[in-house]
Amino acid sequence: MELNLLNDLGQPSSKVEAPDTIFGRDFNEPLVHQVVIAYQANARSANRKQKDRSEVKHSTKKPWKQKGTGRARAGMTSSPIWRGGGKAFPNSPEENFSHKVNRKMFRAGLCSILSQLARDDRLAVIEDMSVDAPKTKLLAQKIKAMGLDSVLLITDNPDENLLLASRNLINVLVVEPKNADPLSLVHYKKVLITKPALAKVQEMLG
Repeated sequence: MELNLLNDLGQPSSKVEAPDTIFGRDFNEPLVHQVVIAYQANARSANRKQKDRSEVKHSTKKPWKQKGTGRARAGMTSSPIWRGGGKAFPNSPEENFSHKVNRKMFRAGLCSILSQLARDDRLAVIEDMSVDAPKTKLLAQKIKAMGLDSVLLITDNPDENLLLASRNLINVLVVEPKNADPLSLVHYKKVLITKPALAKVQEMLG
């Protein structure tokens, strides 16, 4: 498999060899879907809390007598069918949203995504990406000059200037190879990876 090597203007200047075991696989849509959903689920924090009928503030006095009023029977105001009553099946902070994905499945899903990105010409290699100062404007101008608008940059050793310059750009994300998640790979229109990072990805997924 050959990947395009881009110059500073975002134009292909040459080719870079990449292993077919990582960048030449068939697209496995069910596996990619499972990996992405599992990543999103594992990122959830169970911090929502609702009160059941034993936790709401209420009186245990019977609202009215059992018979003779013409109204439905009622025992206490904490009933879930009453306004202000407790929830029948409340959300709990102990709720577990995590999905288990085997390591081999996760790696195979990443390889499937990378392979499809390479086929769709959404994945390219660059020599290096850096800015002279931690200025958002400088990085924005550089990305615009390359003809890009939504970029995931995978770099082996991102410097502080690059990280600070990318923080305020909602369409740009700079990550190390170990932090390249399946959701970001699918979300951004273009994925740029530096040569050292490409070697690190091959080492991780090979």
